[in-house]
Amino acid sequence: MKLTRSALGASAVIGCLTLVARGLVVIDVHVGRRRRALGPIERDLAAPPEQVFDVISAPYLGRTPRAMRHKLEVLERGTDMVLAAHRTPTRLGTTTTVETVRFERPSRVEFRLVRGPVPEVTETFELSAVESGTHFTYRGELSTDFWVVGQWWGALVARVWERTVEASIESIAEEAERRSAVSHRRR
Repeated sequence: MKLTRSALGASAVIGCLTLVARGLVVIDVHVGRRRRALGPIERDLAAPPEQVFDVISAPYLGRTPRAMRHKLEVLERGTDMVLAAHRTPTRLGTTTTVETVRFERPSRVEFRLVRGPVPEVTETFELSAVESGTHFTYRGELSTDFWVVGQWWGALVARVWERTVEASIESIAEEAERRSAVSHRRR
């Protein structure tokens, strides 16, 4: 069976899109650059900021728990910054992003994309003390190239990105609140 040129072209486009979606090929040409906000996502946690910060930073600055190793691999570790690979399952396979993660104890964690499905992403987790514990705020910015096509791609990536962040915030909240409840029981 012969493949037509259009079928070959469509296969090539799908193959390239899959490589970009998985973070294996990065297109960063600064042509038609579009930026879009990520978040904000806000949540109050029943744990002090120091405890929330410890839950976030521990797998990066300390030993990565075995249960997280399929999602997180620290490639280079410093005292307040790491280079880490994050793996996220998507419809097109597992997307791997490589990011720097900078820690400012106890109030801020900053993420900057080095390699992934879009040319630029910057994000922050901000932690502030409130009467009930911690006010957690996530904000970010995602950039794509190629005008409207990039804007369309950015919208797809942003949806998956924000869902992934929401799931991370949920697990951070559960663990920080669990630790806080245990420390209150011990008193």
